[in-house]
Amino acid sequence: NSEEELPECAPWAVCSKVDRYDAPWVERQCRCRGSNQCSKTLDASDGHTLTDKTRQYKLCEPIKKLPKCRFFRDITWTLRSSPDNATEQIVHCHCPKTSVAYLIQRQMYETRHGVGYQYSFACSPQSRLRCQRKEPCRLFTVRKRLEVDEVNTNTLCQCPHNHHCPRHHTHAGVIAGKSYTDEAIRTYSGYCI
Repeated sequence: NSEEELPECAPWAVCSKVDRYDAPWVERQCRCRGSNQCSKTLDASDGHTLTDKTRQYKLCEPIKKLPKCRFFRDITWTLRSSPDNATEQIVHCHCPKTSVAYLIQRQMYETRHGVGYQYSFACSPQSRLRCQRKEPCRLFTVRKRLEVDEVNTNTLCQCPHNHHCPRHHTHAGVIAGKSYTDEAIRTYSGYCI
């Protein structure tokens, strides 16, 4: 509950992540500098929020000052995870409307405490491809955490007329896939119904 335990945010760092996949949950990342406060609202139109799929990323700075990313060229954000499991997400530009962020690069780096990773994300237009028969329309990656499931979704194609793609990994039309027990991750594939 105390912000004193949180590190101070770097410029353009995500101070809080809000996951709205199921019941909303918030993960604080850092505390804003000076008198700035990290937005505590679930409203994405607060002027400090970037939205990607079911997640909201809250920033200390107003997002209207961020440039717009170019598809496939600009890095929208970098996510750095250190050996002690601390993470820092720095935003460089915002994806255009109706686009999604995707992982473009993973780099390993060494510290005196061990190995860390930096993940870079770029923007892509939403897929307009029609799903073929027996082809999944959405992939779900579910990571079990202490109190919540952290779920990433990726839409692969658009369902044909009068069909829809499942929005949740527990809905009808979803089949469980591979399980990675060492990382508590399970994959699921959703099919048009």
